[in-house]
Order: sequence, then C-alpha cells, then structure tokens
Amino acid sequence: MKFVWASVLLVAGLPLLAAGTQDSEFNVNTRYTVEDVQVAGDGWTTHLVSDKDSHISFHLRQDLLALIGQKLNTSALDDVARRLRKEFRARTVERHVLRGKSPQTVQVVFDIEVRPARFDLAVPKFAYVSNQGWNGAGEATATIYHHAFTGGVVSDGDELLERYTGFQARYENTRLFTDRLHFRFEYDDYHELWHDRTRVESVTDLYRARQIVEPVLTYQIARPLSLSLGASFEQLQPIDPAAHIEAANAVILGAHFRYRTENAVDEQLFDSGYDLRSGAHTLASDFAYNRHHFEFRYTWTRGKQTVMDDAIAGVLTGRAPLYERFSLGNSSTLRGWNKYELDPLGGNRMLHNAVEYRYGAFQAFYDLGAIWDAGEAVIARSSIGAGIREGPFSIAVAIPMRDGRIEPVLIVGMNY
Repeated sequence: MKFVWASVLLVAGLPLLAAGTQDSEFNVNTRYTVEDVQVAGDGWTTHLVSDKDSHISFHLRQDLLALIGQKLNTSALDDVARRLRKEFRARTVERHVLRGKSPQTVQVVFDIEVRPARFDLAVPKFAYVSNQGWNGAGEATATIYHHAFTGGVVSDGDELLERYTGFQARYENTRLFTDRLHFRFEYDDYHELWHDRTRVESVTDLYRARQIVEPVLTYQIARPLSLSLGASFEQLQPIDPAAHIEAANAVILGAHFRYRTENAVDEQLFDSGYDLRSGAHTLASDFAYNRHHFEFRYTWTRGKQTVMDDAIAGVLTGRAPLYERFSLGNSSTLRGWNKYELDPLGGNRMLHNAVEYRYGAFQAFYDLGAIWDAGEAVIARSSIGAGIREGPFSIAVAIPMRDGRIEPVLIVGMNY
C-alpha cells in the first residue's frame, strides 16, 4: 500500500517539479534586483551608470536607467530590446542576464547585432527663404558594416556667397583599425552661380566651377573630445575660359568637444569646435591664407522647454578664394537679413550669436551679429522671429531690426 501512495505522490509532484524548471526566468523576476544595465554594439559597450556617450538617445537611455534598482521584469526587457532594435536599425537585439556583484542581484546586457548592409535615403537640407529662394540637398547611403558609401545632389545658395549646384560622393569608415579612428574621403563637383551684386563688386575672383577632393582622419581622444586632420585639394575654373585654372589647396585641422549632463529633471549639452583651413604656396596652391572658425553651443532641456545659445566667430587672413569668406544673413544666421545687402563679397571677420527658446512645437529666437573686413567699422545687426518646429519640419517668420521699417521674411525648412 505504501508503494501505491508513493507512486501517487510522485505523479502529483511531477508537474510542480516541471514548473520549477520550465520557467526559471519567472522565478528570477521575483527574487533578483537589477544591479546594472549595459548595451553592447559593434566595437563599443555602454555602462549606463558611468558612461555619458551619445550612442543611445536621451529618452531611451532614461528608460534603461529606470530598470536599475527594480525587480527583473522580462516584459520590460523585451520592450526595451524592441526599442533598441528600432533605434539602431539592428538585425537582432539579444538580452543576457548575468550574476550581479552583490547577492540577489543581476546584470542585464543588451547585445546589438547591426545589419551587415542597409540602404538609406535622406534630405540633409531643404530650406526656403522668401528673400533668397530655395535650397536643397538629397543623398543615398549604402552601409556595409562600418563602411558607408554616399552619393548625392545639391543646389545651395544659402551657405556661401555663391549658389553651388552639383553632385557629391563620399566614403566613410567609422572604425579604421579601432573605433576611435574615423576616415572620410569626399569628392564634389559644383557649378557656380553668382548674385548680381557680387558680380558688380568682383569680376576677377569669380569662378564658374569647383572640383574638390578632401580626405580627413578623425581621432576620438576621449568620449567628449575628438581631433581631425586632413587636406582639401580644389580646382577653380575661372569664368573666362582663356584664364588658367587656379588651385586652392589647404590643410584642415579641427577639434570638437561634446559633453552631455543629465538627471531626472533636465539635460544640458555643451558642444564646441574649432576649425582651421590653411592654404599655402608650398601645397601648390595659388592662395595663401588661414581661416579660423570657432563655435560654441549650449542647450538646456527640461520637459517641453528647450533653451539654446549658439555663438560663432571667424577670422580670415591672407588671400583666400571667395567660398572661404564669411557671410551672415541666411536661414540660420541673422535670420531675416539678406547677405548680399550686408556684404556681397563677405567679410574676413565675423561674430554671431543666436538665442532660441522652444516650448513644444513653438519657437522664438533673437539673432545678433556683425560681418566686416579688418580695418573697417564694426556694425552690429539683429533680428527677431517666431515659428513652429515639429520634428524635421519648421516654419518661421524673421524680422530684421531696422530703423522705422518692418520687413518680415518667411523661412521654411525640413531636415535642416
């Protein structure tokens, strides 16, 4: 009889034993606390508690940090894995639960496997300014692991004194021997169109076409700081076919610092950079000059509010081609002013500061700047404006501050 009872107890206990081994992860949920969360990609690993890199977007990073200190929840982990896969356009995102350093704790690791190849279409610039016209660029990029091949077309009369129209081809390697070293090689071929005011002011310095070859190496010294070294080889075809083709070759040096601080309430971003382009006759260049460009941007975000302060400055010495001269009065600097009214040939000195406030989709800004040549009087100009910005799209009205006149200018942009 006792053997019969033993058999009954054994059969009845089998489902309980099976349940105890079938879903051990469910039992872990109720017993273990998440001690740390890590995200690993192709050649990089982020420790959420100590690292402040920019691999992961701010809001997703906050949700990952919120997992720390909580009981392990498999549904929450699956949700984060889906979001990581979408943000990185990854092939798979696997999560691993490892033993923690303290008793009754675990570490969670999300391992991202990127797609070996993908194809992307983008519009890096599309802007309309009512007193200067349309500007746009489109490009297609094929990415194979850390190699990116890009081809695009552009027609831009906003950035420089001339409107340059043509095509761009670029190769980028984001992991040259190490993930700290990046390499970029670009070839551009442009046809130039000049404003009537610029044609009147200068005839001999104008060119009808530009070809550019530009290799650049960028090394990330630390997460916030990177240095760049490269060269630019340009040929300028003059408007007069009988004139000789000029070379504008220059060495490129740059330093970029980007640092982010964040907490449960707000986020701050410090972004600064310095760029030097130095042309010399020893580089087989017809131009000898030094162009210094400085930029500092501070961004503070709390909830729906964002405050931005963007300051730029420039100094140009020597004889430089016209595309190296500074200009203000476009869709991003001294908004509302016309750059050809300020200086159709640009200047070799420049200062500008823009302050912007955003609340949700609403934006308001104030621009202050000056452009001049060395030895001339400095005349500061300003403008104000307001508009709506939603995702990649923005529409604003800018008003240059003139004596006794109000002349609003419409600015429409997308992905810019």
